[in-house]
Parts: sequence; C-alpha cells; structure tokens
Amino acid sequence: METAAFQFAGQDIPWLLAGWAARQPDKTFLIWAPHSGPGRSWTYAEFWADVRRVAAGLAERGITPGDKVLLHADNCPEGLLTWYACATLGAVTVTTNTRSAPDEVTYFAEKTGCVAAVTQPEYADLVTAAAPDLKWIAVTDAFEALYGDPDTLPAREADPLAPAGILFTSGTTSRPKAVVHTHANALWAARIAPSTLRMTAADTYLVYLPFFHVNAQSWSIWTTLGAGGTIVLQPKFSTSRFWDVVTAHRVTHISLLPFVLNAILGQQPPAAHTLKAGVFGAVIPELDAALGFSVLPAFGMTETVTPAITAGPGLPPAPRSMGRSTPGYETLIVDPETGEVCADGRPGELRIRGTRGVALFAEYYDDPAATAKSFTDDGWFRTGDIVRLGETGDLVYCERDSDLLKVGGENVSAREVEDVCRQVPGVADVAVVGGPHPMLDEVPVAFVILRPDAADSGDIGAAVIDRCREALADFKVPRAVHVVDEFPRATLDKVAKNQLRDRARELAAH
Repeated sequence: METAAFQFAGQDIPWLLAGWAARQPDKTFLIWAPHSGPGRSWTYAEFWADVRRVAAGLAERGITPGDKVLLHADNCPEGLLTWYACATLGAVTVTTNTRSAPDEVTYFAEKTGCVAAVTQPEYADLVTAAAPDLKWIAVTDAFEALYGDPDTLPAREADPLAPAGILFTSGTTSRPKAVVHTHANALWAARIAPSTLRMTAADTYLVYLPFFHVNAQSWSIWTTLGAGGTIVLQPKFSTSRFWDVVTAHRVTHISLLPFVLNAILGQQPPAAHTLKAGVFGAVIPELDAALGFSVLPAFGMTETVTPAITAGPGLPPAPRSMGRSTPGYETLIVDPETGEVCADGRPGELRIRGTRGVALFAEYYDDPAATAKSFTDDGWFRTGDIVRLGETGDLVYCERDSDLLKVGGENVSAREVEDVCRQVPGVADVAVVGGPHPMLDEVPVAFVILRPDAADSGDIGAAVIDRCREALADFKVPRAVHVVDEFPRATLDKVAKNQLRDRARELAAH
C-alpha cells in the first residue's frame, strides 16, 4: 500500500458522512436558504440517509465506480446530494460552471467522458444539446425520481486515493484543465482546515460562492464536515439578504471576495451579529475594524485543495501578508528563470509542495503532459503566482501570471480568450489583459491588431465581442476591444502586458 493511502486506510468520504451521522445524528448539517420559496434543513443523519438513497438510484441507472457524472447546476441541495452520492458509490462528479457557453459544456463532458448528468430545468436544454452522447439526464425538479433503495447499495471497500471529483480551472493555457480531487483530498481538508480557518462544531459556514469552485466544495464544506459544524447554502450571494441570513442562522464564517466586500461594506451591520471570521487573501487590519469581525488570510488554489498559506497559531502575520505555510505544506519562492531561491525579499514564483492526492490534487485528468509540466522534478507545484518573503517570514502577494485574470472570483485564461478572438476575420493578433472594474476587480480587455484587409475597426470590436459571447462564459467576454497598430514589447520580444494593463486603466478612466 502506498504511504499516502496508508494515512487514510479504511477511510473515504462516505466513511466521514456515516461517522458524523452515527455520532451526532440530530445535529443540523445543511440549511437551504433560497432567496425565494421554502427553505429546508437536514440533520447529519437525514443528509446521510438521502445521500444513500440517491446513490442507490444512481446504481439502478447504471452508474458504477469510476463513472463520471456531470453536475451542471447552481447551488442547490440536489447538487450536494448528487456529489456525495457519487462519492458514496465510487463514481466521480464533474462540476461545471453554469455560466459556460454550450461549446465549453461539450468540452467538459467529452474531456472527462461523462456518462450521465444532473442539472436544473433552466439548463436542461443546454446540457442535452451540448452533450448528446450522455446515457441520461436527470433534472432537479423531479429529483426524487433518482431515489432508490439504500439496502441495495453494493458493498465497496474504501479507496482513499480514488478520484471523487473533477473541477475545471483556468490557468494560462487555452483550455481549462480538469483537476482531479481524491477522497483523501477531502479527508485532508476536513482534518487540516478546521484549525487553520478556526472552525468548530458550534460554528456555521454561509456558502454563497458556487459549488463548482474549490472555495465552496473544500474551503467551506469540507472544513465544516471536518469540524462537525453546519452549512447554510444559498443559490448565490445576495446583498439585500446577507445580514438577515447571518442573523437568522447565527452564521459565524464566510468566504470573502472583492465584490462581496464591496457589498457588505455598503451596509450597516446589526449591532449584535454572530460573524467571527471572513476568509480572504491577506491580513488587512482596516477591514477587521470596518467589518466588525476577523479577516483570516488564506491562499490556495484548486490544485492545493485547501488553503496552503494561512495565519496559523501564534503571533499574527504582518499586515498585507498572506501568512505562512499551512502545516502539511511547504512553500518556496524562486526566480522562475534561474531557479534560484529568493530568500532576500525579491519577488519570485511561489511554489508549493505536499503529498499528491492528499494535500495536493492528484493530476490533471487525461493530461499527463500538463501534470508533469506543473511540477518540478523534486515535487514542487508551480503556482505561477509572484510573491515575496516578508521580514518575519510572511509571504506577500505581488501579482499573478499576466495570462491569468481574476474576474469577480472567476479565473480566466487570457490565452483562451485570445484564441477565440483570433477566430474573427480581420484580426491579425490579439492580447487580452485585465482592465479595472468597480465590483469585479478586473475584467477582460482585448487589444487587437488588424489585418491589412480588415473591415472597419468598430465593426471588428463588435465582431470580437459577439464571437466571444458565442464561445465563452459571459465573465470571459472582453468588456472592451481596442484596436492598436502594435503591441509594446518586453525582453525576448514578449508582449509587455503590464504596459497594456496600464493603457486599459487609462482608457477606462476617460
């Protein structure tokens, strides 16, 4: 038995659920708090019972261990039940962004070899058209039709390193990569994150970020499962209902993004609220004072499963830093060109090391070349993020790879957008960078060089945006297209995207 698997021998995700259902059957695990219509709650025992019913129904429909099931849905209880039912059965849930264009859904389903899908009524036609080879599609408005007899569930030995879920993440490549998380990844997050994110059995995590992202799946839900706490699930973030939900359900923990911060800071919080912690990217004392609760620094990626850099116990990290390595992870800052360790405060690429399939993701699905490229020979994962070492050993974020944008919490590959823009007749070359946005932090902005025979530049701009709307999720579509004669160049004749970002800010200001 591999050393990694030995650490979780006899354990997997259904083992975790069953354990809590036995130890605290009447404790509330999940509260569904929709913006309209009736809500509902599940105790740990009720949730485990429904997971087993759905797992039995999936088995009756032909789903077997290792099969991939597409979950294309906004936050909803049926989505959680499907994910944990697949894990219980030994199948793998492929969670996809509901803002994706049909071509993207086709890619997701074909890349992972999905055999079936669960979706919501508003997405049923899209999934049917985008993935015609699926054996069946279940829709959440008739979800109970999936229920089967849990007594018929086939016995399955725990395999901690078996895949449990696949999430698609946009790096700097033109196509999103399929990140494989194992059962051991979930168990690792459940074991480590409660202490680093200060979560206890008495705490409640409000989940409004989408379930198809690692923040909801792992940082929020696996952390809560590890602590034996409670989840409050919303379809999406609601500015108008935020404090009402926090107060009604005595929420203690949330995840923060810039647009969430902007919304919360625009309201007067209740005099006596229960919020204790907001998980964010850095130590910002001014935010603590403005919000009235602690802002916990945390850095992680889909590939790191849970935050790999956090505040940790002891003395607090320096202001504006992300904290220090989470136990179980190692961090290093290196010059990306020479590999020299940057221990003197110089910016360099952040690299993270941990056990694959446990602290780090297992692999990029069906992409051994991308998996190999993302790791050094001695096991360091290349994040592509630029950081520096602070005076007291804290890690300070500098910038991300210029080809990776962060649009309202969504990762966007500039290269993927550029590849679509190049499909427009008349476009000779294109460079996509992040431009400023008051709520989303940044949005894609395209700089285009025209072919000599191109049509009017205004028509090209509209054509570029129209083509991107056809092929890409809405958050990937450029908000502006600027025609230029040439790109500024840096060393080795690379496009100087830093100068283009400056130009995008100047144009947005006018």
